[in-house]
Amino acid sequence: MRADRTQSRYQAGALSPQRRAADLERMRTEHFDVLIIGGGVTGTGAALDAASRGLKVALVEARDYSSGTSSRSSKLIHGGLRYLEQFEFGLVHEALTERGLLCHRIAPHLVHPLAFLAPLSGRVWQRAYYGAGLALYDTLATALGGSSGRLPLHRHLSKRRTRRLFPGLSSQKVLGSIKYFDAQTDDARFVTTMARTAASYGAAMATSARVVGFQRDARQVTGARVADMETGDEFDVSATTIIAATGVWSNDLSGMLGSQVGLRVRASKGIHLVVKRSAINGDSAIILRTSSSVLFILPWGGHWVIGTTDTDWSLDRDHPAASAIDVAYLLELANGILERPLSIDDVEGVYAGLRPLLSGEDEDTSSLSREHAVVEPMLGLLLVAGGKFTTYRIMAKDAVDRAARRLHGVPASRTADIPLLGADGYRQAWAGRERLASRTGVHPGIVEHLLRRYGTLAQEVLALIAENPKFGEPLAGAPEYLAAEVVYAVRNEGALHTDDVLTRRTRVSIETSHRGEKSVEHVVALMGDELGWDKATRDNEISHYLSRVAAERDSQRQPDDATADAARLGAEDVRVGLNTPV
Repeated sequence: MRADRTQSRYQAGALSPQRRAADLERMRTEHFDVLIIGGGVTGTGAALDAASRGLKVALVEARDYSSGTSSRSSKLIHGGLRYLEQFEFGLVHEALTERGLLCHRIAPHLVHPLAFLAPLSGRVWQRAYYGAGLALYDTLATALGGSSGRLPLHRHLSKRRTRRLFPGLSSQKVLGSIKYFDAQTDDARFVTTMARTAASYGAAMATSARVVGFQRDARQVTGARVADMETGDEFDVSATTIIAATGVWSNDLSGMLGSQVGLRVRASKGIHLVVKRSAINGDSAIILRTSSSVLFILPWGGHWVIGTTDTDWSLDRDHPAASAIDVAYLLELANGILERPLSIDDVEGVYAGLRPLLSGEDEDTSSLSREHAVVEPMLGLLLVAGGKFTTYRIMAKDAVDRAARRLHGVPASRTADIPLLGADGYRQAWAGRERLASRTGVHPGIVEHLLRRYGTLAQEVLALIAENPKFGEPLAGAPEYLAAEVVYAVRNEGALHTDDVLTRRTRVSIETSHRGEKSVEHVVALMGDELGWDKATRDNEISHYLSRVAAERDSQRQPDDATADAARLGAEDVRVGLNTPV
């Protein structure tokens, strides 16, 4: 019976093209308790929170799930170790509690513990200072019965032990370390899975649906005007309350309302490099405090992710650009601690994202608060901003709690106890992965790959391979992925365009030196067959994707933000009506 209920939820959460059409029709004709603007981690989290309380929910996103900040993070679920230096103990404890929930209850298939080394230069005060901070970190994780207590506690390591765990660290500069644990996730896959989970509770979900105005009755907001970016059609959505989870775009609401929204949100740019796994000899993650930010060197499948920067950004927010100076800065920081220096030839991919920070007057972005706020600038409109990926559930809960004040009999949030799709039975499936491989005739390595990306939803991907053996073939130019994953992204995960698949459903655009150029024709062939694309549409998809890659490469050769931004603006959006980069 439980298996039947789980399968029913999976089917109800399929974000197919047919489901999008049906949900858009619902938005045109029905009245909703809550309309959510924004398909990032906070918006999809709010959709799940509200729908699981029994509210009637709609969500619209101008591009794709997690196409903004939520797919361009450091891929970490963490408490924010450096926030201890700012005495934000409550924020760290909250984040560590969420880390525990995500690892052990909500998304064990998507959030995995990750060992970190904090290298030491040998000064006694440094070991004592960092050791005290990590002891407090562990204490906050377990305080008040926090769920994170199941991650191992920190340990002090000698130089010899450190070198054994991470031979690639400089023998001259690293004289020991402290080992501790946080967690890692594929941020874009997490958001897509949460969107599907919200849909399984009845939320109407639509990407390529942009809010272009608000409906008002005197001083009250009663709905929104939405443009379908696939067709250009516009329609009105009626709702009792609107929650805008628009991140660095929050200030844009002022123009639609004709008044200030009540929050100032500043954008801080963080860039990351993806390098070959063979370029660095080690297995754990590295964290190093720098003069202006934190350096992460993180294992990422067959790659490493190196980041991040933390600089003010006031240019194009739809697709922030990394400049040559950004890339050189991170390489220099990493080379300061590695035995073998990295060069630009080791870099496979580069991505840049913008963090939405609640702004004061003149603070540096590195010192701005990562806390969040929910404000109501106009009756019927709520704005949630700030925070960070790890605490999305708290942000979503607070926003829906405020929305619930205008309704009657709304129960409390349930999301602390709701596993995302694919989490049910994951540990048993992982333990039985060899039997699953034998039963399906698929290589055990492929089964492990699918389980870590889809959890028990991997059964659906394997069913596609059984349906058509060609779907079991590797993706052209990206053998880490299967053709079946492209088909699955279209049928179940709301993918509408090539960029959705190569950049977010998979990470081919940052994990290969060709940035997806060698994969795009294969992806377009698979998507085109599923979506009924004609030759002109297929050619257009290929052209837009290649133009985007060329513009990104060009921007990363520019000397500063202004010229990098200008270069990146050379690529048009494949979605109708969006005259900004993809």
